[in-house]
Amino acid sequence: MNAGLYIAIAVLIVVLITIAQGVRLVPQGYQWVVQRFGKYQKTLMPGLNIIVPYFDQVAYKLTTKQIVLDIPSQEVITKDNAIIITSAVGYISIIDPQKAVYGVDNYSFAIQTKVQTTLRSIIGEMDLDSALSSRDQIKSKLTETIAEEIEEWGISLRSVEIQDINPSPTMQQAMEEQASAERARRATVTKAEGSKEAQILEATGQKQAQILEAQGRKEAAEQDAKAELALADARQKAIQMVAEPMNDKDMAVVYLLGEKYISALGDLASSENSKSIVLPADLPNAIKGLIGK
Repeated sequence: MNAGLYIAIAVLIVVLITIAQGVRLVPQGYQWVVQRFGKYQKTLMPGLNIIVPYFDQVAYKLTTKQIVLDIPSQEVITKDNAIIITSAVGYISIIDPQKAVYGVDNYSFAIQTKVQTTLRSIIGEMDLDSALSSRDQIKSKLTETIAEEIEEWGISLRSVEIQDINPSPTMQQAMEEQASAERARRATVTKAEGSKEAQILEATGQKQAQILEAQGRKEAAEQDAKAELALADARQKAIQMVAEPMNDKDMAVVYLLGEKYISALGDLASSENSKSIVLPADLPNAIKGLIGK
């Protein structure tokens, strides 16, 4: 009786262990790789799965969610022998667990190494300025190259992002010194150009002033000449108007000169500073002329 009970309990335990060995519940987002006697047997999908107890073993549990791979920083030499430091991050998904398990040993490390070597190769073909300003171009080439190579491992590369791409500390110092020297050179050139333009403007202004001054003198001379001509014309008309009733042109001239002479004597006599008396040079004839003899 006691022996039969022990046997029943033993059988029950074996049955429970067998059921536990043969039933697998795979969570969503995972796929399990099953081996039988060390050889690949099948891949268990999410949900309830039945395997052969004691013969089948779950060897690998892989996630089908996106995996983030951090690509460590590394020094890269550009085409013009400049040293820059780069780092990246990759996003991958396992689409074929069998290939991911048996196609490469430690796929995460393999992809990290491949990204680093490909990144060195791409940047090595570019000069410093192009490498620093072509982040999208580097990303595109890197993604295209890596995606084709890791596809045979049953892994899909979603994208690779360039986290940092900066010159090394020594290169940064050299670039800062170069930029400072370039700014100083530009300031010197700008100052020299400004001084040159100022001199040109000053010379142009002086030349224009001289031209305007010459034009002013010319216009003044023309105005004086016109005034002289007008005065001469007026004198000629005055002589003609005086000479017509006298029928003597010489007497008309003497008459006009006498008028001016008398007017000048009047101005001189009315001046406050006048202390002299001016008499005609031919006083007797002047008196005779005044009395009509």
